[in-house]
Amino acid sequence: MVKVVVCGAAGGIGQPLSLLLKQSDLISHLALYDIVNAAGVAADLSHINTASRVTGHVGKEALAEALQGAHTVVIPAGVPRRPGMTRDDLFKVNASIVRDLAQACADHCPRAFILVISNPVNSTVPIVCEVLKKAKVFDPRRVFGVTTLDVVRSSRFVHEIKPQFEPRSNRITVVGGHSGATIVPLLSQFQQRLSFTPEEIKTLTHRIQYGGDEVVKAKDGAGSATLSMAYAGARFTNALLEASVRGKQGLVESTFVHLGGNPGGEWNARATGLEYFAQDVELGVEGVKNVLALPDLSAEEQALVKTAIGELQGNIKKGVSFVAEAAGAAGPAAKL
Repeated sequence: MVKVVVCGAAGGIGQPLSLLLKQSDLISHLALYDIVNAAGVAADLSHINTASRVTGHVGKEALAEALQGAHTVVIPAGVPRRPGMTRDDLFKVNASIVRDLAQACADHCPRAFILVISNPVNSTVPIVCEVLKKAKVFDPRRVFGVTTLDVVRSSRFVHEIKPQFEPRSNRITVVGGHSGATIVPLLSQFQQRLSFTPEEIKTLTHRIQYGGDEVVKAKDGAGSATLSMAYAGARFTNALLEASVRGKQGLVESTFVHLGGNPGGEWNARATGLEYFAQDVELGVEGVKNVLALPDLSAEEQALVKTAIGELQGNIKKGVSFVAEAAGAAGPAAKL
């Protein structure tokens, strides 16, 4: 049985993500968890004529039941980004939510694959990893920051100015992280085929980095990129299931991972000086099969990666420090 759990299933990302996952023939049990409304979402999706069973789990007391026996846990839980709000602004609100869900995973499904969508991914992935480390169940091959939306946007935006570029069959590598200047699309890999002008590269790179702002502005305070993120999250989840359940070979996706302990990660750690980095990863039965080395970068991309590294250092530190400070605060209280 392959049980996939969506934590935050009643939210703006969670509902369409759950709808897309209900269509997968690799999932036998889709468990939907949220603090409200998950039962209604589950009842609705359960009428769709695919084989997977759907269950709804509402409230903190139902979290253990939702996670028990999970193969994969997808976490889109948290508040959405609002106008004028950066992904980093979300940290204070979403960090505690992600930490508590990670602890529940450590307690109830320590071998599950954990896919983190909750923003800011550059900080929430380190939070998940630190919680799992403290619980002594951390496996770096099994925790992923879902940065697939940056890849999806890259293919779509390139197609808009180069119609000969087929957006579904061509995947552009995106490295770095998942916010603003930390997002570095490697457009130079297609330069010979597409003949980008310097201005096109500059415009495309900026749009890919800040594409989320387009959606926030267009929704005028009513939400952020929920539908496209759900599509990207389902794409990554399905790719991981194809590799881990079916054993399909050669599946590569860009994702934000802990470099230490992952095959190939050591090279990237030396090249970037970072503990976490988004890069092309070959997926396998145990999750990360191999972190691919950075390809040759153009001079412009080298400068962008350097900028990204500077920002990522602070983002990663913020996530690690959050868990350490929370543990320190809990220590004295526990002794009272």
